Amino acid sequence: MFNDLNQYTATGRLGADPEVRTFSNGNKVANLRLAVSESWKDKSSGERKEATEWVSVQVFGDGLIGLVERFARKGSRLLVRGKMKTRKWQDQSGNDKYSTEVVLQGFDSFIQLLDGKQDGGSTGHANQDFTGGAGNPALDDAIPDFDDASVPF
Repeated sequence: MFNDLNQYTATGRLGADPEVRTFSNGNKVANLRLAVSESWKDKSSGERKEATEWVSVQVFGDGLIGLVERFARKGSRLLVRGKMKTRKWQDQSGNDKYSTEVVLQGFDSFIQLLDGKQDGGSTGHANQDFTGGAGNPALDDAIPDFDDASVPF
């Protein structure tokens, strides 16, 4: 028996600098607007076509927000993985409105800056306190070196 999976993964470019807000309890949220595009060749005209969708992304967690604050800027190319969530709210006239967003929160959330200046870009998982990229000394120090004799299998 299979369970349904709520997972959204996409690459795209930021349409604006991230907006980071702090709540009264000290927690933060980063709001991103991600432009996700696709292109194809029209069969009838041979013309190149492109369509862009704008995806609202909410980022929670100090590690991911730290990565976004330090490295993400308008035009940055990102890979994001999170969950789709729809929330209901009311406009000024009292009419019900709905917004669907990608929420990065929890252990299975992920961001990678694909055009980062570090080797391989910058990567962050929701369960990391420190976020950085490959070859980062802070991460290298946290990963012990093993030789073949010390591995138990």
